[in-house]
Amino acid sequence: MPQLSLASWILVVVVALFTAIAAVWDYRQHRIPNNLTLPVFFAGWIYQAVFHGWSGIGDAALGFLVGFGVLFVLWIVGGGGGGDVKLMGALSVWLGYRLTLYVLMASTGAVIAGTTLIIVWSVFSKGVRGMKTEYLAQAKTANGPAQPETAEDKKRRRIMAYAIPVCVATWLVMAWKLPTLDQATQTPPAPEQTQSAEAA
Repeated sequence: MPQLSLASWILVVVVALFTAIAAVWDYRQHRIPNNLTLPVFFAGWIYQAVFHGWSGIGDAALGFLVGFGVLFVLWIVGGGGGGDVKLMGALSVWLGYRLTLYVLMASTGAVIAGTTLIIVWSVFSKGVRGMKTEYLAQAKTANGPAQPETAEDKKRRRIMAYAIPVCVATWLVMAWKLPTLDQATQTPPAPEQTQSAEAA
């Protein structure tokens, strides 16, 4: 087990708990509440300011620009939910730019793999017609013609709650980066300290 600084331990614990709670909530309720994302979002800025100063705030801002920005564009074009946008926005403030990129890439892979498995399983267990009915068909009225789906209909038809692959991706990235998590925040020793150490 690597020896981590207090700042790194806080980061690991907070993002692990946050993503796990969000995944369970999204799976059960098909939503991620503001009561969860907003406190974590604001706490992330405080964390960066206290432990990493201005460089941490800048890293958090870049991370937010990437994490929130990508999901916001997807939400605008109808490819995600507002809760997903706020989830990544809050998470990216804690992770910073580089780790946010890793999580986005890993979560994209998890979405593709998970969606493929779910669809294949649904086809084998329910047939193609059953899979279409569960995930693709629009609601029909008694008269027959299909009606446009509401936001709630779309939520119920989601193949996978996005918070789940984000949780998996975050845990994998944190486990992968755990041995080197402190390197980005280590303060190099002063020149006189280096010289005295070499002389000793």
